[in-house]
Amino acid sequence: MAKKPKTLCFIGARGGSKGIPRKNIRKFCGKPLIAHTIEQALGLKKYIDRIVVSTDDPKISRVAKQCGAEVPFLRPKELARDKSNIGDAIVYTLNRLEKEEKYKPDYILLLQPTAPLRERGDIIKCIELIKNKKCDSVITVCPTNYLFFNLEPDGKLYIINDPKSKIRIKPNRQSVPATYTYNGLVYISRRESFLRHRNFLADNTYAVVCDAWRSVDLDHIEDWVLAELLYKNKKRLAQKIKKG
Repeated sequence: MAKKPKTLCFIGARGGSKGIPRKNIRKFCGKPLIAHTIEQALGLKKYIDRIVVSTDDPKISRVAKQCGAEVPFLRPKELARDKSNIGDAIVYTLNRLEKEEKYKPDYILLLQPTAPLRERGDIIKCIELIKNKKCDSVITVCPTNYLFFNLEPDGKLYIINDPKSKIRIKPNRQSVPATYTYNGLVYISRRESFLRHRNFLADNTYAVVCDAWRSVDLDHIEDWVLAELLYKNKKRLAQKIKKG
């Protein structure tokens, strides 16, 4: 009988947010922001075997544990600064879990608390895709502006994603490839690939496309206000968009 693969859900929540102070435990639509992500992960026990919150902040740790997540240790302060790389915090966590508990997950699933409009289906699609495609990693993306420009030395614009030439007129939307940007909702990688690349963008990365309106990332208070409005009305918005 084949051994069931292990999936570690990693939730990063450092305490030093400046754009929105204490945002990971600030109330978002009635409960701490991080609670939304933990509860979402707890509802996916068929796919996830451990939910670990990585934080440097004892208060965030207490809230995370109350919500049902593990916080086996606090993250070192040098991995929780403004410019710290989340990849380094994940590698640190993987190394400690292996050393101290002999725990080696097959997949690393990153769910960020700052993506409150993520849906359960987004996570499931990413997990199933990485298993079915045998790829290194899967991330969620959303459609973005179909034109991207660079400037020539003399100041003239040219479109960098036109497949034929550096045209300087606005083409029809249909004449250029669709473009996407990662939206921070879901990231998943095979353990070996993540340790090799230290991020979720590997040589063999696939994507799950999500709605642009759900791709709000909470960096500033304006993002927070907008996200709460969308969250409170997401069912009605989804229905209206589906109807067209």
